[in-house]
Amino acid sequence: MVWIGPQSYFDARDTILGDFVGWGPGAKILGSMHTGIPVDVPVIQSDLEIKPVRVEPWADIGTNSTILPGVTIGKGSIVGAGSVVTGDVPPFAIVAGVPARFLRWREGHQIEQKDAAEE
Repeated sequence: MVWIGPQSYFDARDTILGDFVGWGPGAKILGSMHTGIPVDVPVIQSDLEIKPVRVEPWADIGTNSTILPGVTIGKGSIVGAGSVVTGDVPPFAIVAGVPARFLRWREGHQIEQKDAAEE
């Protein structure tokens, strides 16, 4: 099960959403970008580069956030509302801002990592 809020946008050419992801209203995935090369043609006529976007299980993406091409959002992580995520987010991290920055670990995440290591 995944919950997707209204007015969301997915450039879903190479996108995977894991189980139990929460997707806030208006949040976006951009999975492609123009290379801008060569410089003597308009950017929109340059080659399109498609990069994978992964949102691992249990992650929560805040309202109006934007996930850029090539980013992985780790298991159980939280992306604050209105954030622009330009790089990978580790599992159980809380990030926010423009660009999104690490704020703190979710309480109890060490227990989750310890349990996973024991398996």
